[in-house]
Amino acid sequence: MSNENMAELLFSDVGQLPTDIYSLYPPRNLSISAMVTRFAPSPTGSLNIGGLYAALISERLAHQSNGVFFLRIEDTDKKREIKGGIENIIHSLLYFGIHFDEGPTLSGGEKGALGPYKQSSRIKIYKIFIKHLVQKGLAYPCFCDKDDLQKIRISQQNLKVTTGYYGQWAKHRDISFGQAKEEILDGKPFVIRLRSSGSPDRRIIYNDLVKGPIELPENFQDIVIMKTDGLPTYHFAHAIDDYLMGTTHVIRGDEWLSSVPIHIQLFETLGFEIPEYGHIAPIMKQVGASKRKFSKRKDLDGTAEYYREQGYPGIAIGEYFMNLINSDFEEWRMVNPHKSFRDFFIYTDKMNASGALLDMNKLGDISKDVISRLTGKQVFDHLYTWSKEFDSELYTLIDKNKEYTVKILNIGRTIEKPRKDYSKWSDLKTIIAFFYDEWFEKDVLGGYKIPTNVSLDVAKEIVLGFSKTYRFNNEKEAWFHEIKELAVELGFAKEIKQFKANPNRYKGHVGDVAMVLRAALTNRTNTPDLFDIMKVMGENRVFERMERFMLS
Repeated sequence: MSNENMAELLFSDVGQLPTDIYSLYPPRNLSISAMVTRFAPSPTGSLNIGGLYAALISERLAHQSNGVFFLRIEDTDKKREIKGGIENIIHSLLYFGIHFDEGPTLSGGEKGALGPYKQSSRIKIYKIFIKHLVQKGLAYPCFCDKDDLQKIRISQQNLKVTTGYYGQWAKHRDISFGQAKEEILDGKPFVIRLRSSGSPDRRIIYNDLVKGPIELPENFQDIVIMKTDGLPTYHFAHAIDDYLMGTTHVIRGDEWLSSVPIHIQLFETLGFEIPEYGHIAPIMKQVGASKRKFSKRKDLDGTAEYYREQGYPGIAIGEYFMNLINSDFEEWRMVNPHKSFRDFFIYTDKMNASGALLDMNKLGDISKDVISRLTGKQVFDHLYTWSKEFDSELYTLIDKNKEYTVKILNIGRTIEKPRKDYSKWSDLKTIIAFFYDEWFEKDVLGGYKIPTNVSLDVAKEIVLGFSKTYRFNNEKEAWFHEIKELAVELGFAKEIKQFKANPNRYKGHVGDVAMVLRAALTNRTNTPDLFDIMKVMGENRVFERMERFMLS
């Protein structure tokens, strides 16, 4: 009866029982092989690259098994929560193509029948279960303050025993109802601790989804399950939520590996079925000759936001992550070049057990491949959406020139040999800038980039001569024939090999002539095919730019 009295003393405002909650969370109607996974970040900062990696693994495991992947926000730490943190998480997941079936939405609502999906909205549920544990004598109030805990620690250190709150050192483990009531009446703050059934002499063996069989010491500490502010600890809240929401598999960073004994004990104490845990190694960063974990403070490229701001296509990040998740993905991709990476099945026992290195060069190459498979219109849509958020100047210009921009982006998009000159949307501005008169005019103020072996006067002769014979509707063969004829007329070799055989005889070769025309029209030394550029620019713009060059 004293446990019942203790529970009422601590939680007089809690009237419901766990059975009342179970009725609100019926079992999911899924096949035996279906996995229910979750991503449960805290909105206390930018989503990191490791979190994104874990989220993709969880999403793939759920959806490839016809299961459910949900987003749960662990927002009980209100002091560290940042404004817009939840929206940032959702934006990042959606941008990188990680779609969740249940969870909070950008509109402020939720989707799914097993919510609320924010822990701050579930406090009443946690207290129902905490009260139940107190009633059963499985949890108790602890009134120790920092000084009390420090004294215990010093005594343990002097005796050279394990530090912590357990056994004979658990000062309030057997506190009476009367003592607890007196402390509460005195206004003494308290936490709720789990009465551990573990022993320092015993060990547990569990099978990790990624690392295989692991042996760990049993938890014998009386851990805190409710803090002095009435909020649950992560350990307790996640156990309640994962059980009620039907989570079957949990993928998380291996920094949580040491918490497995605590979590297993919590599930067993609560009488819940234990989900399967898989602990993934952190993604590493190359620094000089060594590699290390990403730092939240020092590494901007360790956040999902960085890759979104840079404009890496979300699908490219997913494609790259698949290479890190299972090593045989690369072989599969070679056999299936046109399939979505989502058609590849991942297996937890094939995952990298040690830290995978984030190779920016390989990411760039994969991103180029991904973009090369898109149409000009698809590239435009991505660029339009990205620039609206991250580059207002570019957005304004392409919004004003939509059809023209699509034509620009279509250049070189052949199936046989698609262009691969950019890996992210932020690269495109400098690559396509010369097509737009506003930017081109600013660029040529600093002078035209003509070949060094061609004088400005001769360059103007080339442009003048070409402008007289140029016909916009000519096919490419006729167009290049005109350039060759002009080259001969002005003393340039018709073929490069002619020039190399007798360089003193010519002013240069046909490539120099083409380079002068390229400079006059683009002020670039390296561009996509010049014929295609002129077709996209249109007859009027081509003649205007040639005239401008001749007047320079």
